[in-house]
Amino acid sequence: MQIAGVELRTLQTHGDERGSVTEVFRQSWLADSYIQWNYVRSTAGILRGVHGHFRHSDYLMVLEGSALIGLKDVRQGSAGEGCTALVELRGEKLQTLTIPAGVAHGFYFPQPSALIYAVTHYWDTADELGCRWDDPELGIPWPVESAQLSPRDAVLPSFSMFAKELQERMASDLRSA
Repeated sequence: MQIAGVELRTLQTHGDERGSVTEVFRQSWLADSYIQWNYVRSTAGILRGVHGHFRHSDYLMVLEGSALIGLKDVRQGSAGEGCTALVELRGEKLQTLTIPAGVAHGFYFPQPSALIYAVTHYWDTADELGCRWDDPELGIPWPVESAQLSPRDAVLPSFSMFAKELQERMASDLRSA
């Protein structure tokens, strides 16, 4: 993955005639501690985001269906600053994706899907920044021209406004730590 800190991990499933078991999380796999877990169900054609956080990192996995995860590194001075990626996660191929703070991300669900994700800090509206999913400056190669959005996501600002605010908050958070 060309975005530093974003890690895609293929999980090992062990099955027999009774079913299967998949280990989905080990603390030793990750540098951060994850303290809140969330479950999301989406219908087909839904796009959630694009969001970015200055404090928390995400660890996610699609359980059913599929999701296209759009990513853009907004961290000033990072090795992957400005890089974008589109990662597909599918329920039938269990993988996890780790997204560090400062990497913008959105989720497009082309079919009904379910995913779980964990975060390193409790949910806080102050850490919920976002931008328009279809802003050309964002540069994520979404495979669709339109998507169903939440009312909040439908009125998010431009990528440049979002990136400036996210970078300022990340710098401020570092200074106060």
